Amino acid sequence: MSQNPSTTVSETELSDKIVNLLYHFRRSDRRNGENTGGAQCLTSPCDGCREAHRAKLAYFIRRSLPIHLVLPAFPAKSPNRTKVLGGTPDYAEFLGLSFLQGLCDYIRHFHPAGARITICSDGHVFGDVVGVEDDMVTEYRRRLADMIKAANWSSLDLYGLDDAFSGTDYPKLRQVLELDYAPSLDDLKESVRTDANARSLFNGIHRFMFEDAVGVKGDSVSRTALRNESKERAYRTISRSNAWSAVVAEQFPRALRLSIHPQPPHSEKIGVRLLRSSDEWLTPWHGVVLDDGTNLSLVKKWDAEKLDASVVWRDGRPSHYVAPPSTARA
Repeated sequence: MSQNPSTTVSETELSDKIVNLLYHFRRSDRRNGENTGGAQCLTSPCDGCREAHRAKLAYFIRRSLPIHLVLPAFPAKSPNRTKVLGGTPDYAEFLGLSFLQGLCDYIRHFHPAGARITICSDGHVFGDVVGVEDDMVTEYRRRLADMIKAANWSSLDLYGLDDAFSGTDYPKLRQVLELDYAPSLDDLKESVRTDANARSLFNGIHRFMFEDAVGVKGDSVSRTALRNESKERAYRTISRSNAWSAVVAEQFPRALRLSIHPQPPHSEKIGVRLLRSSDEWLTPWHGVVLDDGTNLSLVKKWDAEKLDASVVWRDGRPSHYVAPPSTARA
């Protein structure tokens, strides 16, 4: 018979078990971790890693409440159709959401009250910067909500810009966001120049921006021009993201913060990897699922096509790719 964790495990031990579980699925910035003296934290969390989250976890553990986690994520599909199958959620989102629900279920193994995750969908926050229309963002989120409801993932809920500011005039809401919460671009650029963590985030976002720009505009604009344009859009995206992060912290001050991006050791955020992938920065909305008969992994659409993989259709829409094990990547 299993024992009740609340009577057999101390508050600190229970908190550490939950952090250890989250770290098992974390995205880690390996190069930056090594540069900042946290190389050992890349394989297992140290006491400093766990200490960064103990206070927030203690609030829920002491009260036997579900652990509340927040994750800014699932904004909208990339506009670059060489990376994704379309503009609406597909099997990649399904597996990503399923993983999050499973994470909450697993926490219940340690903490009987379980956990819940608020997905702070940030598509309306920077859709205009990354080239996704507000209508497409709204449709993407609607289909996410339908997916969550149909699968009865009761531990997941969605929260967006319209919920935070009570409205759907998204250009006006973004103005409020920038005026009241965003750092200045000058300060942001200085941070990228002087701080290794900020620079790593910028480089990752810039890479995605450039890939999307090439996929959308092709050869109509020089790569140098696209790279420079992508750099400025990366700064604006991070500025909006930081502003949204401040709103999320204001709205959910007690929640443990997850991130879709790799995080450095001892960060107040834990970067989570939703799907198996060789690219630590790849997300369900920037890639496709490849099923090789053994593993389900996240790749970019063009990589699946290089393997001569076949598209699987479900409910009249493209869902994911399948390829024989002999041709799929490890």
